[in-house]
Formats: sequence, C-alpha cells, structure tokens
Amino acid sequence: MNGVHDLGGMHGFGSIEAESGKPVFSARWEGRILAMTRSMGYCGLWNIDIFRSARESLLPTIYLTTSYYGRWLLALEDLLVRYGLVARDELAAGRALHPPGALPRILTRERVPAVLARASFERPTAAPAMFRPGDRVRTRNIHPQGHTRLPRYARGHVGWVEQVRGSHVYPDSVAAGRGEDPKWLYTVVFPAAELWGASADPTVRVSIEAWEPYLEAA
Repeated sequence: MNGVHDLGGMHGFGSIEAESGKPVFSARWEGRILAMTRSMGYCGLWNIDIFRSARESLLPTIYLTTSYYGRWLLALEDLLVRYGLVARDELAAGRALHPPGALPRILTRERVPAVLARASFERPTAAPAMFRPGDRVRTRNIHPQGHTRLPRYARGHVGWVEQVRGSHVYPDSVAAGRGEDPKWLYTVVFPAAELWGASADPTVRVSIEAWEPYLEAA
C-alpha cells in the first residue's frame, strides 16, 4: 500500500533523534492504549499485520496530525467495529448501547506473561531458499493495493543478501486474510547512494528485511 505511513527516505520530516532518560510513555493514557491493544489482540480475531494495515489505512490528514499511540487507538476502534465487537454509535457515546459481540477467547491475568513474550513468526516451508548470502538482488518495483512490508524507498534498487533469516509468515498474505503462506526472509543491504543518488553519504549502508516475493536476481 502506497500510503502516508511509508515515510522512510522522504524529505521534509527531519531526522529521527534518539531520546534518552525519558519514560516509556509520555502520558498515562498511552500505556492504557498499549494494554488495550494487546488484550484485544489476544482474542484472536486479527493479527499484528492486520493491525498494522489498519493504522496504515488512516486518512493522511489524520495520520500526520495524530500521535503514535493515538494512531493505535484509532486503528483499534476500526478493528472493533469491523469485527462486530462494538458499533460506531457506541464509540461516539462512550458506553455500550447494544449487546456485546462474542469473543473467541479472553485474556486473563494468568496469561499475561505468555502474551507479552515475543512470539516467533518462523514457519516451515517445503520450498528451498532462492538466495544465499552474497547474492546480488533487486527489489521489485511493486505497488500493491494492500499491506506490504517492502518500503517504497527501497523498491527497484540493487543490494546484496547479507543473511538468510529463515521462513516466516508472509505479512502481505496474512493481512489480507489469505493465511500465513510462509516465505523465506532475508536481510538485504544497500549502499545509500543506490537508494538516494550520488549525493548520499558514501559511508552509510541501509539494511532491510525483505521477503522472497519482494526480490529477484540482479
């Protein structure tokens, strides 16, 4: 999806400055949004890529004028309505107006440590990996209508495979409801000049994680 969320490599947004000595959340409500998101994700109606896609689908004017966790809240509201758990009039009223939707499962206190643990998205696949470390590859210049993890600034450029990461859930498929469809995942490295031209810093290299359908031999 070519959306406003794909800001990597674009001019006009300034550099990303690392902050130190600051709390995890700048306000208490941000922590509550994180907890709500993880709790509702546990119900099993959607997955992390569907949630990412919901954030990416926000209107540009909303996306650019809303804080990070504000986007999480808006995406969560969209999913709650989409899956029939609440209605728009309930969100506007701030209270329940209709019988609640059914949840496949509910997060309990005992399950919280397991839910917060980092899950593995590695999956077996019968197909062998097409590329090996050191292979030159070109990213495909694709412009899908739905969710993708291939950043726009890296499309159509030549780099090399640094590492084979194994076979993982393919986000483009799972976000569209087509199942996990595991694909091989690679770390691909690009010189900055390949991405942004001769004026780019010659000492900079950019690495991305790219699924096999994003790549072709160069």
